[in-house]
Amino acid sequence: MKFYLFISGFFLWASAAFTQIPQTSPPDYIRTIQFKGNQTYNGVPLIKLGQGFSFEFDDLIGDEADYYYKISYYNFDWTPTQLAKNEYLEGMDRLRIKNYSNSFNTLQIYTHYQLNLPNTDTKALKVSGNYLLEIYDAKDRLVFSKPFILYEDSTPIEVEIKRSRDLKYLNTRQVVNFSIHNPKGLALKNPDQNLQVLLLQNQNLSTARSGFKPQYRTGSKLVYRYDQETAFEGGNEYLFFDSKDVRATANNIQRSHLDDIYNLYIYPDAPRSQLPYTYNPDINGGYQINTVHGSDSSVESEYVWVHFSLKGDFQPEGEVHLYGSFNDYRVEASTLLTYQSKTDSYEGKYLFKQGFYNYKYVLLTSDGQLNEGYFSGNFDKTENQYTVLAYYRDPGARYDRIIGMGEANSEQISN
Repeated sequence: MKFYLFISGFFLWASAAFTQIPQTSPPDYIRTIQFKGNQTYNGVPLIKLGQGFSFEFDDLIGDEADYYYKISYYNFDWTPTQLAKNEYLEGMDRLRIKNYSNSFNTLQIYTHYQLNLPNTDTKALKVSGNYLLEIYDAKDRLVFSKPFILYEDSTPIEVEIKRSRDLKYLNTRQVVNFSIHNPKGLALKNPDQNLQVLLLQNQNLSTARSGFKPQYRTGSKLVYRYDQETAFEGGNEYLFFDSKDVRATANNIQRSHLDDIYNLYIYPDAPRSQLPYTYNPDINGGYQINTVHGSDSSVESEYVWVHFSLKGDFQPEGEVHLYGSFNDYRVEASTLLTYQSKTDSYEGKYLFKQGFYNYKYVLLTSDGQLNEGYFSGNFDKTENQYTVLAYYRDPGARYDRIIGMGEANSEQISN
């Protein structure tokens, strides 16, 4: 199934330059898709150009199927590049993933695949920018794809998080202000046309902002001091559970039982939008695979059904969904919770690999809009990580390189 990731924005002009990603969502039997490098990347992977990384996933059919990978390059707006393959990739792709192993001592069988990049066949990715990694089966059918981004560290980007200057949103929104310096040995020519900026909250592409022009130049840097145009809803800290031990209850696990595989039941949750903000450390929607039963979590972790329940006196006009980085922030049939009159709550279950997970509940309205704060609320005090990516196309060039990345955390928010 082809899945287009639409990028929302407060203003049409701010999101027009970044509209959709030609991404294909995985079938139900493909699970736990991860990029790993110096860290495990949650959300869209942001990897420094030249740094090695791995791509991993599980096939729950567990029959050691043959999978092949293809790497494609895209412009800033995710239109196909004009570059030939050998201009952005040294070596070959369209090759079989040779590194795989079967699960060991688990109730749910699966085959774990790992692709290391670069490798002896795909020697290097030459340029920074937007990439799409596609996985094909033995019959050359596209199974799924996953975007990732390579950046250069060529220019400093200063990022600050501010409270909104609009009193209406003072307590609910976080505003990203930033400045982009001229890289050493490179003059940013005609930045209104050649320089594009992408803003990310917690590395979530589905809420990205783009289309901003520098407001003024001071010395060697371009300054962006917007208010509502670069504002994000603050949201709330994510809820979490820890399933590393399926044979005993752990953090936020009420009980467990064994059928064909383990079933874990989360303590019932309740809406938090009308409650005061309470700091609760999270990993900004991410997750980490882990198990206490075995030394290699990649093949010794169980798959478990985790059951969720959202209680409360509310009647939302739309669908209630689970939300988090565990499935790239997609709302789909598998994340849907349904109302149960017997318990007066919305209930559902999702298949997770053992580990520590962040999640929250969101509302998909009847007109197709995603309201992340409907159940959780929006607070200016919420801890969020913000990233600024600067894409630049040199005059006469045919691709958009990422010349720098800047980050800031809303823990340092100021007026």
